[in-house]
Amino acid sequence: MTKTHAPGSPDVREFETTVESIEGREVTLEETYFYPEGGGQPADRGTIDGLEVADVETRDGTVVHTLESEPAFSPGDEVDCTIDDAFRTYCMRAHTASHVVYGAGRRLFDDLGYAGFDIGPEKVRVDLTTAEPIDDSALVELGRLANRAVWDARPVTWKRLAADEARDLDGIAFNEKTEAEAMSTADREIRVVTVGSTTIEGLETGDGNEPWDVAACGGTHVDNTRRIGPIRVLDRSNPGEGVTRVEFAVGPSAIDRTARVQAATRRASQQAGVPPTELPDAVDRMQDERDTLEGELEDLRREILDARLTELPTVQRDGATWAVGTLERFDPNAVSEAAQEAIDDPGRPDVVATVGTDGAPSVVIASTGAVDAGEVIDDVTDAFGGGGGGGPTVAQGGGLDADPDEVVEWLREDGG
Repeated sequence: MTKTHAPGSPDVREFETTVESIEGREVTLEETYFYPEGGGQPADRGTIDGLEVADVETRDGTVVHTLESEPAFSPGDEVDCTIDDAFRTYCMRAHTASHVVYGAGRRLFDDLGYAGFDIGPEKVRVDLTTAEPIDDSALVELGRLANRAVWDARPVTWKRLAADEARDLDGIAFNEKTEAEAMSTADREIRVVTVGSTTIEGLETGDGNEPWDVAACGGTHVDNTRRIGPIRVLDRSNPGEGVTRVEFAVGPSAIDRTARVQAATRRASQQAGVPPTELPDAVDRMQDERDTLEGELEDLRREILDARLTELPTVQRDGATWAVGTLERFDPNAVSEAAQEAIDDPGRPDVVATVGTDGAPSVVIASTGAVDAGEVIDDVTDAFGGGGGGGPTVAQGGGLDADPDEVVEWLREDGG
């Protein structure tokens, strides 16, 4: 049974060891510093004897390395192993950053709980449980506190403790399902990672401050928060009831995202003609102006629609006066409402029938009761396809397979 030394020696990038077994592309080593995927942290990348490592996982307590191709070496051979430095460093920063963000959350929410995390190639997510949703102001404060913890250069330490001792630690974040790698089934020890001050024997920092975060964790970490670099909180979502997913970037990715946001903010500031700090007020004013203009535009569109309905040519059908014609760029629902009002006015037609020309023709029929609007729509769809329905006084149909003018003529001539 070969376990990984990665959590205890996260800065090791090169090592020599003996091949223990080989099965196809799967290799086990007498010892390994490759980190197997688990607890939200992806598997390490790298090479074994020059061959690319495609995956690393734990099976029945043994770390198995899957290579991109079958190896030429054999069990018992000595091999040189190299861990991808950039990716391991990113994972260490990201994993420690998740503890820092959780520690920031502990200072904002009395009822904070931990529901897991995941390291992606560009961003990291931490799932938090709180009684109340995390709003925008809390999200901003979460990022501010996390970056302050980075700036304060807090030590990061780890040690395996007896299970009972670990569980008794004040405020320890503990999720046995997501942190299986922190557990040692042989002796029931738990690996505890502490950010900031600690009084754990052998790890005492001596500064007397409250620890920033204490958690059961089997991942790889930096030894000081200053090595994380900037943390950029990106967004939040709700993947399940009572759970808030907070996404953030670290290191170079955070720097790049911050630069993009700053560039966008400056551009918006210039376009709005206000300093960046006044952008929210400027946006509120623009929103109010837009709402006013949209209302005025809607009123104008309704006036135009009423005028178009008034201008529709009329025809006599079965003792009733029909106003029939085409309309362009009007929503059928708006036409239905306006047409119903049009036939209620004294001296107006008994029936208003319009054919929309946007895309597949649509038909709106409004009637005083002189004809059954729903039956007219049934006749139209029988003749030209599509579908629709309605009642005796108003009905709609759409998806007709015909030219709009052809439908108009059909309506004018009583179905041909």
